[in-house]
Amino acid sequence: MDWSKRRHRFRDLLAGGECVTPATVFDPLSARMIEDLGGQVGMLAGSVAAMAILGAPDRMLITASEFSDMAYRICRAADLAVIADADHGYGNAMNVQRTVRDLDHAGLAAITIEDTNLPHPYGTSGASLLPIDEAVGKMKAAVSGRDDPNLVILARTSAATISGHDDCMARIKAYEKTGVDGITLIGMPSVDDLNSLCSATSLPLMLGGLSSLGNKMPDNSALAALGARICLRGHQPYMAALAATYQSLQSVLGLCDPADAPDGIAADLLRQLTRDEVYHADAAEFLDSKG
Repeated sequence: MDWSKRRHRFRDLLAGGECVTPATVFDPLSARMIEDLGGQVGMLAGSVAAMAILGAPDRMLITASEFSDMAYRICRAADLAVIADADHGYGNAMNVQRTVRDLDHAGLAAITIEDTNLPHPYGTSGASLLPIDEAVGKMKAAVSGRDDPNLVILARTSAATISGHDDCMARIKAYEKTGVDGITLIGMPSVDDLNSLCSATSLPLMLGGLSSLGNKMPDNSALAALGARICLRGHQPYMAALAATYQSLQSVLGLCDPADAPDGIAADLLRQLTRDEVYHADAAEFLDSKG
């Protein structure tokens, strides 16, 4: 398949002056929902993938091939620009190169590679970061791994809340030199840190984990002025889908009042999302002896 148009649209977004909040995507139908509702960007998070693929928490237990397969099923279902959180790239710099190449072929518009030391080493507690030199190697490998130069590579760091402002600043400047297309900053101790760190690069920014700022968290227009083009604000659609499924199962199993069960999707909307008319036309052409 040709993924060029969605990648060009995403690059146009990064070059523009707005900040967009992507919608969580977790299967082909959720991608089509976002597309049909006019959403510009979908976000495939590593934590969501871990739950959807393995039913596990976000502890680096899924494999790169499982994640790539999931991304491909989502990308081929809708003409949607999807960002994927590829975590640590599933290994060292050589693994990152391989992971990016596979995810490039899966049709994503953008991939984030982070500098967190994952999976957590034996005998440690809490998050830690790779040495900058090793992380720089990973970012260079990610850029090298893409076959399509239009695929966006975002270097991701949580240094602001793990190792502090100065180290985060150093990492931003080091990653900027690797050829990545943007920087992803996750977590922010204060608005002052946000302003300072955003000013450290001319590359487009993706931000996440800003809920720690509470009522001081800027809106998207203010973030756009800081150079942010993407702002992550949680994975509510997936969590809501899990809650609705659980409540529906309780009803089916007679564990709650049927009146408390969530409504099912309307038949017309389901036909729209499954592209029923397209399949109906194909069946008429290829299976009907009179076609």
